[in-house]
Amino acid sequence: MTTLTHFASPGSHESVEEGLQLTPRFDRDGLVAAVVVDDETGEVVMLAWMNAEALARTIATREGWYWSRSRQELWHKGATSGHVQTVTEIRVDCDQDAILLRVRTGGTGANCHTGRKGCFYRRVSTVPEGAEATLEFTGDQPLFDPKKVYGG
Repeated sequence: MTTLTHFASPGSHESVEEGLQLTPRFDRDGLVAAVVVDDETGEVVMLAWMNAEALARTIATREGWYWSRSRQELWHKGATSGHVQTVTEIRVDCDQDAILLRVRTGGTGANCHTGRKGCFYRRVSTVPEGAEATLEFTGDQPLFDPKKVYGG
């Protein structure tokens, strides 16, 4: 697959915020944050990272492509699980250092590798001052068994 992996450098403050050219501001590691929301509900389902190639492939294919910081490799969401993200809209924030993707997810609709609809399935509990913070589940149950899909 041939995709554009070069984006123009950000210009003036005004051109970044008010211009019509996509000039993503990648961090020192060459990454930009991607907030992913469910197209139907507007619920945030995951936060991922994109390098220039992932962003270019996402634009070209209208499917979710990301950079795995832990594996140091490009990954196509759903290539293993079948839960491919079809991108319905791509937005950029005011200073072009974050991407927002609206997606429809195939298969069971799970976006998280734990098998859940989204990655934000726990919340921080309210604790007295000085106590250690703990987590509680929100009730988002797995839609598939990750061990069967990803192994071990």
